Amino acid sequence: MNPLHNLLQAIDNLIWGPPLLILLVGTGLYLTVRLGFIQIRHLPLALSYVFSNKKNSNGSGDVSSFAALCTALSATIGTGNIVGVATAIKLGGPGALLWMWLAALFGMATKYGECLLAVKYRDTDSNGQMIGGPMYYLEKGVGSKWLAKLFAIFALGVACFGIGTFPQANAIVDAAYLSFEAPRELTVIILTVLVATVTLGGIKSIASVASKVVPIMAGFYILACLTVLTTQAEALPAAVELVITSAFTGHAAAGGFFGAGIMLAIQSGIARGVFSNESGLGSAPMAAAAAKTDSCVKQGLTSMTGTFFDTIIICTMTGLTLVVTGAWQSEYAGAEMTTFAFASGLDSAYWGPLMVSVGLMFFAFTTILGWNYYGERCVTYLFGVKAILPYKLFFLVLVAGGAFLKLDMIWLIADIVNGLMAVPNLIGLILLREVIVTETKQFFEQLKLSHAQSAQTA
Repeated sequence: MNPLHNLLQAIDNLIWGPPLLILLVGTGLYLTVRLGFIQIRHLPLALSYVFSNKKNSNGSGDVSSFAALCTALSATIGTGNIVGVATAIKLGGPGALLWMWLAALFGMATKYGECLLAVKYRDTDSNGQMIGGPMYYLEKGVGSKWLAKLFAIFALGVACFGIGTFPQANAIVDAAYLSFEAPRELTVIILTVLVATVTLGGIKSIASVASKVVPIMAGFYILACLTVLTTQAEALPAAVELVITSAFTGHAAAGGFFGAGIMLAIQSGIARGVFSNESGLGSAPMAAAAAKTDSCVKQGLTSMTGTFFDTIIICTMTGLTLVVTGAWQSEYAGAEMTTFAFASGLDSAYWGPLMVSVGLMFFAFTTILGWNYYGERCVTYLFGVKAILPYKLFFLVLVAGGAFLKLDMIWLIADIVNGLMAVPNLIGLILLREVIVTETKQFFEQLKLSHAQSAQTA
């Protein structure tokens, strides 16, 4: 292995090491306490906003709150839900799943705060479209243009050279070849045409596709997991018990029950949880800013359910499937481990792998769409709307070419930049914490007053 690769690996381990994870979880913990455990107390209200605002949303914006949520979910529900969970459990044992839940619980408060700020400080670009995200609350709220530009550069790097292109294109091409023996060149052509058709239409086109595909693909994958869990129902109580107990014993999967310690379970669970739901990284606020809404708090509540759906539901389904089938103790890793779990759980060497492959293809495709939009918003902030079309054409070239690249170094660079995105965003959240708390208090006081008035008139 060359020295540059070793250097990048060391930087990656440093970036995603304890300091960033403590900052991410610590910010979520702080907001959780200051907001009175909003993600638990007001989750029913948040879910009611999600399902009641599918078509009609009040206020200015480009797409409905539901469509904005689906756009954010299209980027977060991805290969991390299949590969990331398996990686976490392989490294830290079943206990990593519990720490993933904890990261998601606090991450919901972080997601709430960053998406609230996105709507509060959003602006309109010269094309008349809503634009917002960490760049805007860092510039307008914090008053720091250099931090805003730093975030935009990091996020654009992730969109073009990381999560948004190479690994997703590779996953789709590989899955199509393994499951259907589809020629790689044909898959690339179809993929590039589909991405072009959707993304060239802008946020409305992306959101329209995301609001249809995301619920279907998530439902399909959850149903597949539930099928396995139902067939292995007798093993489920023991699996849940193992997740809880091993979280505090640090049982590692590799080689059975030799432990790498509790810290490995904690670090792998939290890191993969954050990587999957992106709470605190600053990506989801860019989608939230486009929502038609009359309240930044309403959109914050709607957006925080993304972490709930992504990690608490979908990652949990994957994790329990891996544990009940015993796949976590197999010699496999990543997508192969999940494939093995479905194959043994469904007692089918055909349907099991097919479900994982189809899930991977859909998850990877929507991730490309979501990150294409995030990159567009960053390009607009840095260079103006004139740069949007050149960016989109460049992005398509990267998707097409990335399908044939197996560059570990590029993935490492993307992983590093992905972690770096979080730093300016978390600085913004911490500095604007009182804005988040004040807006939240005002909203719920007004809501309480409104309910009291309604009760009197009734």
